[in-house]
Amino acid sequence: MTEIDTVLKGNIVLKDKVVKGAVSISEGKIIHIHEDTEDIQSNEIKDYGDAYIFPGLIDVHVHCFSNPNEGFVTTSSSAAAGGITTFLDMPYDLPNPINNLEQFKRKVKQLEQEAVVDICLWATISKRGGTDQIIPLAEEGAIAFKMSTFETDEYRFPRIPDSEILKAMKLIEKAGLRAAFHSENDEIIVDMIDQYKKQGKVYPKAHNETRPPVTETSAVLKLMEFAYWTDVKLHIVHVSHPRTIDLIKLFQRQGVKVTCETCYPYLLMDVDDLEKFGPVAKNNPPLREKEEVQGLWKHLEEKHIDLISSDHAPWGKEEKTRGDDNIFNAASGLPGVEIMAPLMFNSTVASGRFSPNDFANMMSTNPAEVFSIPGKGQIAVGFDADFTIIDPKQETQVDQTTFKSYSRLTPFDGQKLNGKVISTIVRGREVFDGEKVTASPGYGKFVAGSAAKR
Repeated sequence: MTEIDTVLKGNIVLKDKVVKGAVSISEGKIIHIHEDTEDIQSNEIKDYGDAYIFPGLIDVHVHCFSNPNEGFVTTSSSAAAGGITTFLDMPYDLPNPINNLEQFKRKVKQLEQEAVVDICLWATISKRGGTDQIIPLAEEGAIAFKMSTFETDEYRFPRIPDSEILKAMKLIEKAGLRAAFHSENDEIIVDMIDQYKKQGKVYPKAHNETRPPVTETSAVLKLMEFAYWTDVKLHIVHVSHPRTIDLIKLFQRQGVKVTCETCYPYLLMDVDDLEKFGPVAKNNPPLREKEEVQGLWKHLEEKHIDLISSDHAPWGKEEKTRGDDNIFNAASGLPGVEIMAPLMFNSTVASGRFSPNDFANMMSTNPAEVFSIPGKGQIAVGFDADFTIIDPKQETQVDQTTFKSYSRLTPFDGQKLNGKVISTIVRGREVFDGEKVTASPGYGKFVAGSAAKR
């Protein structure tokens, strides 16, 4: 008989129900789910009372190295404090993007020395002539491939030409992975920003006005048509507008294998917040109008959006205040791994809008299934013992000064939220005890993608 290392008691959030029970853990795996907790024997029993024991939350969209001041230690510590047990790190690193085998292997080695939670790694391709790296990167363990139709930087974050996108999609389909895109229409945006700058229109809302909804929807349409002809699994990141979801549903009915995510800022803020907070609330795509935000919520309630991510982008005060007099000069992106879970719990489960199961599906089960992350995303026998424990009776107050990330700027600073992450557990070990991170860098593991040669 397998010896039980630890037992967790509380409200266990399974895929389709919540049970007042317990979970037994041995050697980092779930070995039993108990609905009757009378006679459980274990070396360690942790009773969380009426708190929810969720499957470990997964953030599929994190940028550890877009800012060289950040990195695995700070981001993964923030993730642990925010209840995130696994995250997928984006490939747009400074100084060199993860678009070849050498960079990928180097990053895996660094991850295994510095991570506090488990991490999967995205890969990308260079602007031209880089598709020959796709199969080797897939076999080395890339979780998926991220590309863009908008150019942030020609080397680090390029706009991939259509001819290269089609080549890439065919190879990614062959590998069985997912092709994901930052989907904005570069030509329209660049021209509009140029016009606005010439006219001196550089106020905060200009960021929204130069990236109208058509810049997102037109880019997504093209990509879905490419996916139709290549049969690749397509994923659209950070959807900001409900019309995009309408189009995704249309193509899904035609057999296109397309999934999508939105990010917590698009659900919890609108363009008025861009005016209110200025550069601190600047992200790409931009915040939308109030009625458009409500349209996103409607799609979320109807389960048309697969998952929610943070798009954690750790810019500090220096990078953001460059936009105080000209919004176009500010870095784009907000931190999020430390606050996404309490923010979304407050606005969904605590508000009565969603069930705990809906929350678990959006924040853990669906991310694991969309990206085929082995052993993650469910409280089920044989899965990794990853858990996010949230007490609905306690309160979280967002305090940007205590963030473990380099980025300590958020429009949500000072907000009081119903619900608190009281424990984060990765493979059976507590990495956050509700107050402090308890695991050391190097505990987290690299989680290879489904095409990896083992």
